[in-house]
Amino acid sequence: MMVRPGDGEQSVPAFDRGTEWLRGHGAAADVVMSSRVRLARNLAGFPFLTRASRTDRHEILDLCRGRVLQARLADRILWVDLHESPVPERTVLAERHLISRQHAKGKLTNGVGGPDEPRGVAVALPDERMSIMVNEEDHLRLQAIRSGYALTEALEAIDAVDDALEAGLDYAFHPRFGYLTCCPTNVGTGVRFSVMLHLPGLKLTGELDKVKRAAEDMSLAVRGFYGEGSDAAGDFYQISNQATLGKTEIVLLHEIEQEIVPRVIDYERHARKTLLTRRRAMVDDKVHRALGALRHARLVSTEEAMELLSLVRLGVVTGLVDDVEQETVNRLMLLIQPAHLARTVGRDLDQQGRRVERAALLRAKLGP
Repeated sequence: MMVRPGDGEQSVPAFDRGTEWLRGHGAAADVVMSSRVRLARNLAGFPFLTRASRTDRHEILDLCRGRVLQARLADRILWVDLHESPVPERTVLAERHLISRQHAKGKLTNGVGGPDEPRGVAVALPDERMSIMVNEEDHLRLQAIRSGYALTEALEAIDAVDDALEAGLDYAFHPRFGYLTCCPTNVGTGVRFSVMLHLPGLKLTGELDKVKRAAEDMSLAVRGFYGEGSDAAGDFYQISNQATLGKTEIVLLHEIEQEIVPRVIDYERHARKTLLTRRRAMVDDKVHRALGALRHARLVSTEEAMELLSLVRLGVVTGLVDDVEQETVNRLMLLIQPAHLARTVGRDLDQQGRRVERAALLRAKLGP
């Protein structure tokens, strides 16, 4: 089923509903917020987007839209033509991690493009566990996301979507090099495995930089809350493989799922245990000061709210806070973002207005 604006559904997912990566369920959910698998694909017979004409990009969009909506990839599919959507709607989609911030703006990697750049996104409803970006960096970027540590499940899901699309689209593929992509690091399988980790223990023990350097030495990318080009917010980091050429999906999956991320999870849990054993009063104080600030503050920026929510989440998962649910904290990390906040109050907000309304929202959701 295709859902479009005017068909009885909003053109973007309901702002007050949770999304898959914030459920707080699944394996190792105390450390791993979410697992994502993304595939990069391009259509044969068309230039990469950085070389494609505007006519090419429109044709690519039409072909991909038609196949996506024909392939029955989910019970309900929301399709959004981003070049026809207002900025707040595109920003909501980016805040929900359904599109990249680059895709929301319409800028290609070579700086060409803008808000009217022909592009779109398909989203599986109601859980938003799958989205397909068209005309982002590659012609197609398919992603499956799961709560907790579930890379294998996400890979199986996105491989099924990929097979369904390839049955009606001719992908650019080379028998020696594999799937051809705009960025050379994605050539081969075109797969990117990514986990979002909450690492406050490592931050408080001063060991985070050591872990980040070790990850980079293993050719992993360490990025912020919104991926490439973003800063860490609230001690949340995305770790992913950087290159795909020369390795199969299974090898890449094994390396990150069985060898690398489990070590980081163990390091974080050990750091938390050490803190609770040796510096419990300090951690307890930080957590409850954060909770108190969130319950009583009148002005809160996005950055401050993320830092405070990070500490409260640490308190929830370690048992220092017993009157707040983990999913509540997770969802608040989304609702405090600028576009979601504006939708919550039902009007545009300037910077000062956002700080006031964000504080009011946090008091309402976390108040005693």
